[in-house]
Amino acid sequence: MGASGWDYLTPYEGSVEATLVAVQRQVLASGDYIWPWETLAEYGATAEEPLPRPSSLDALNAAKETEEFWDEGTHTILDIDEVVHTAEAPDPYNPDDSGTLRPLRHERVRHHFGTDRPTPAQFEELLARKRGGVPDPDEVLTGECRMRWTGLYVVLYTDGEPSHLGIFGYSGD
Repeated sequence: MGASGWDYLTPYEGSVEATLVAVQRQVLASGDYIWPWETLAEYGATAEEPLPRPSSLDALNAAKETEEFWDEGTHTILDIDEVVHTAEAPDPYNPDDSGTLRPLRHERVRHHFGTDRPTPAQFEELLARKRGGVPDPDEVLTGECRMRWTGLYVVLYTDGEPSHLGIFGYSGD
């Protein structure tokens, strides 16, 4: 199927970890994601033990323990497992960097937004500039995420206080 880009603008829940969990619960409840076992069935393939769509993050995490899950993933933020608080770029040769969500580097926040305290409206405006193919990170915000199975976040501000997270990434195979 190939990789899919995804993005979310969501209220800040006091920490990046709490915000990630809140968004994941919302996506899980919506059902708006690919489920690997359904994709296998569409192509006439079967898994030894197909798993139903999860109704909780615990059930999702159990599915992530299987090889079939990582053959496709969900093509959403549900493919993210861990928040890493360093802006160091993930290493595409290190499997431990898969499934991570990292902050957009400070200098790249300033490059794209022109400020240290971007707003939710600025994030939405930059997302509207998406382009087809592989986006250029100097021109398109989502181009900053260069490794599949990872994501980046930006803390967004309203009246000088953190109010939202802008999250974007790529996953799927």
